[in-house]
Amino acid sequence: MHELSVSSAVVSTAVRHAAGRRVTAVRLRVGALRQVVPESLDFYWGIVTRDTLCEGARLEQELVAARLRCDDCQCEWEVDVPAFRCAICGGAAAIAAGDELEVESIDVREEEACIA
Repeated sequence: MHELSVSSAVVSTAVRHAAGRRVTAVRLRVGALRQVVPESLDFYWGIVTRDTLCEGARLEQELVAARLRCDDCQCEWEVDVPAFRCAICGGAAAIAAGDELEVESIDVREEEACIA
């Protein structure tokens, strides 16, 4: 159900920035640490876009791998299970990538001007 609220928030963001124009595609960056299931997000996207400017729009998801960076030696590594200690020097590590959840861009359709 987490994906329902995520997809609703993405629709709200896209509609706000579309400024009344029809949205044809939304590109989303989703970090592995966000625990979003891409298939569930696609499913709920089809539901929450109904009767909005995003109805029929493609949702394109870019999945971002989780990466940590040592605060001390700046070593960076990709992780499956977060362990917040550097394997090189033992220093504390911080998230370098993988916690993203951002609308990267939207495509909109410009309406043809009536010349009649």
